[in-house]
Amino acid sequence: MSRIKGKNTKPEMLVRKFLFSHGLRYKLHDKKLHGKPDLVLPKYRTIIFINGCFWHGHDQCRYFVVPKTKTDWWLAKINANKANDAENIARLLHEKWKIIVIWECDLKADKRAETLQNLLKGITNRNEF
Repeated sequence: MSRIKGKNTKPEMLVRKFLFSHGLRYKLHDKKLHGKPDLVLPKYRTIIFINGCFWHGHDQCRYFVVPKTKTDWWLAKINANKANDAENIARLLHEKWKIIVIWECDLKADKRAETLQNLLKGITNRNEF
C-alpha cells in the first residue's frame, strides 16, 4: 500500500488540467482545511474532492469491490474513510464552503466530458453541484 498515490493521481490531474485550461486557478491540498481537499478555489469559495471509488467506498459502483481476503480489515478501513469524509464535509459546510465531490468512475472516458462540463457549471454558476 505504500506505493498507492494520494496526490497527483490521474483523475486529479484530469480535473486540474481542465480547470486550468478554462482559466480557473486553485490551491492544492490545503493543509489548513479539514480533510486536505484536493482542490480549493478561494475565489468561488469552493472545495473539490476527487475520490477513488475503492478507497472511499463508492456505493453502487462497479469499481468498488470488497477484497476477498482480509474482508473485515478492508471494510473497517473503507468505512473509516467514509466516516472521515462525512465529518470533513460537515465541518467545511459549517464554515460556508461549497463542496463538490467527483468520483473516479465519473472521469472514465465515457462520462468524462459531461462530468467536467457539469463541474464547470457548478463552480461558475454558484449553484449546487
